[in-house]
Amino acid sequence: MLVSALVVAGTATGAVLATMGGKPAAAGGAALAVPRASPAPPKITGPVVPMLGGSADGSGRPIPVPVAHASAVASTASRLARSVPVAPLRGLKQADLLVVAPFSLSSRVRAAVARQPGVTGTEPIEAAKIRINGAFTAVLGVDPSSFRGYAAPSTAASSKLWQGVASGGVAVSYTMGTLDKLSLGGQVTVSGRQQQQRLAVVAFGTVGIGGVDAVVSHSVARSLGMPARNAIVISAPPDQVASLATRIKAVLPRGASVEPLVTQVTRPGGPSPVGTIPGTTAVGGGMTAAQLTTALKAAESRRGLPYVWGAAGPSSFDCSGLVQWSFAQAGISMPRVAADQARTGPAVPVSQLQPGDLLFYHTDPTAPGYISHVAIYLGNGWMIQAPQPGMDVEVVPASLGAQFAGAIRVYPRIALGLASGLA
Repeated sequence: MLVSALVVAGTATGAVLATMGGKPAAAGGAALAVPRASPAPPKITGPVVPMLGGSADGSGRPIPVPVAHASAVASTASRLARSVPVAPLRGLKQADLLVVAPFSLSSRVRAAVARQPGVTGTEPIEAAKIRINGAFTAVLGVDPSSFRGYAAPSTAASSKLWQGVASGGVAVSYTMGTLDKLSLGGQVTVSGRQQQQRLAVVAFGTVGIGGVDAVVSHSVARSLGMPARNAIVISAPPDQVASLATRIKAVLPRGASVEPLVTQVTRPGGPSPVGTIPGTTAVGGGMTAAQLTTALKAAESRRGLPYVWGAAGPSSFDCSGLVQWSFAQAGISMPRVAADQARTGPAVPVSQLQPGDLLFYHTDPTAPGYISHVAIYLGNGWMIQAPQPGMDVEVVPASLGAQFAGAIRVYPRIALGLASGLA
């Protein structure tokens, strides 16, 4: 359900974080009595959630992954840049589980994981949180030739993206590139445990794993101090993920962990990206009326404050940062990124929406199945959101059009399990 235990490159060795429209709906059922001051919303004539670069025509067809021109990359290439051949894409695999440790995993451990019944594919990688332009970002170090099949379809198909990564550049998610106003073909400052580097931004391409916003090559990852092959991406049938995680945990060394991944891009036969993963046990129940009132009042108290990529309050926010901060005021721990927040409770039909439910959206035109935006439903057809750069936290009519991915009701115990130790 999350990128589960990423070491922080740039801090003391061994530090671990459990991580990495339509017509407004009326609240269904016995809605909790949460004070509302907003009037009934006007008729919605178009999408409310801002698109980040594509049209919301509902076609589900992705646009090509934006890739920097070779000349621009060459002019800003890192000292590690070199021509490295990349193998063609040989099919897609779902990234279902992540094993991660604050140390390198031995070949014996990797083999033991691969032998578990139900495992259909494994890929050794580096996984850590590293500062990019000053903000901690979940980064993967990969072999572009073999890892590309685990990425979102559009990203996997972009040979130019993976060639750029192999040559020493960094590919960032479409959401990060757009909302952090990065320059395609320009440079970012990447600060690891061993050194600081300037890396060329070679593409905006969604990996498809919740919370992961950047990908580099194995050699770049190691030059930044990431432990060599400290993580394993695992593919398995969706209905076997929970039982397989238990079996894999038994063969891991002390200090390593395994978690289901939030796969933000829905593929045929895969689970929905919104709502608790099928096969997992929903523990506890929903929020109390007092918790809901506190969280909603906290969110509405932030109206007018600016959107800032990566910010989680109290004076600036991105979309998931607003959710995390607001619920924290009610004593509820939430994971940091929207894709993980989409797994903090059961899915809720539009006809049964209640104040405090979370609304999720697809706003990445390169990967229409990507969960990249979240808002808080306020009731009476309204929601509150931190939209995008240049805009402030706002209350707007709830959008349930082409970009709407679904809604969930937060269960505090599930949220705590996902957020425990999250940076």
